[in-house]
Formats: sequence, C-alpha cells, structure tokens
Amino acid sequence: MGNYVGRRVFLNINRPDPELVEQFRGFPSSNIGDVMERLYCTGSEIKPLNDAPLLGVAFTVKCPSGDNMMFHRAMDLAKPGDVLVVDGRGGMERALAGEIMMRYCISRGFAGVVVEGCMRDSDAVREMDFPVYCKGITPQGPYKNGPGEINVPVCVGGQVIRPGDILVGDRDGIVVIRPEDAPEILKEVRKKFASEEKTISDYTAGRVNYEKHEELYRGKMEQADFLYIEEGDR
Repeated sequence: MGNYVGRRVFLNINRPDPELVEQFRGFPSSNIGDVMERLYCTGSEIKPLNDAPLLGVAFTVKCPSGDNMMFHRAMDLAKPGDVLVVDGRGGMERALAGEIMMRYCISRGFAGVVVEGCMRDSDAVREMDFPVYCKGITPQGPYKNGPGEINVPVCVGGQVIRPGDILVGDRDGIVVIRPEDAPEILKEVRKKFASEEKTISDYTAGRVNYEKHEELYRGKMEQADFLYIEEGDR
C-alpha cells in the first residue's frame, strides 16, 4: 500500500449522540473545566473572535504552518454540527482562513471553527453569529499545497483533540470533553452550575458568609504551615 503518513484522510468518525452534545449548551466552559479537574481547557493563546458560543463535535485537520489545502478539503467532508479544528502548528506568519471560508462553513451548517494558527478578515468575522477561535491575526494569506491529514488527533492550545470530541466554548475559551466521559461530566456540571448560581444570587443580595470564607482559607494556610508576621516583628 505504501507510506501515506501525512497524506491520509479518515472519512468516518464516531460522533456522540447529538442529544448528549446539546445538553451541554449554556454551561460555562469554566464550570465544565472545573469538574474535569481543570485539565482539559485550551490555553489562553486560543481566543474567540466574536461572542458566538461554541458547541459541537470535533472534525480535525492537521496541516503545515501557513498552508490551508487540507482545511479546504475538510470543508467539503465535515457534517452539520461539526467544529472544524485545524492544527496549523501555531504558525503566525500566514492566515489559514478568512471571511469567505467562514461563510462557506456557515452555509454547510458547521458549528464553528478553531484554528491553532492565524485568521484574517477579523472585522468581518467579529460580526458573524458563528464561533471562530484562533491564535492570532494577520492579513498574509496561505499556501495551498499540502500535505496534511484529516480526522487524526491534533493539538490545539495545548490540548489533544480527537475526532468526535465534544467542544464547548465561550469568551473564556474552550473545554474538550471525551464522549465516553460526557454523561458523568454532564451530571457534575449541572450540580456545579446550580451551586455557583446560588452563590452569585446570595452575594448579589448581600447574603455573604464571611466567617465561612475566612475559616476555609485560614484552614488551608494552617495545613500548609504558613507563618503570620506582625509588622513590628520584621
């Protein structure tokens, strides 16, 4: 068969039940990240270009820095509800997409685009009701030569993202959920969200338990054997 590493397209991926994916809508990425032990959020270098919330299933693309041929090919292979996740190796010299490609993605019913690299036409993208995340902005356009691969594990914002993973994003960033973990994560994030909403409501209404807060963090410092020093003791 020969060596096709770097020139492979995997057509079939295991997508989770759309009803399961939809149940994550509206939960903050921070709440989901917290119940996953704060290990599965993308790094701060991956930023949203607009306010459109992200929720969908990863359809991954691996391409060389500054080359978007496989990005274009993926736009014809992905399905509605997919998020195109493009690992452009963090290249900052050339944009991998802009307004025209995003409008093509919208017409195809995709759930969003995430790029480990640069975008352009940022003014237009900021006005779209279509979530787009990227590492940077430059007007410089890409090459279209390849190579690349589609639907292999990729790395974006320090996170390994596999085809079929559930992605939830907001202005804070993106959290990556493995489908096999999703049912349990959903239970936990519902509890977390309800608890935080109650706390916010209490604080807003002036119902603040200062003693409980002080006791918690004083206890943590005592366990870690901190030393308190009066100003005159220096």
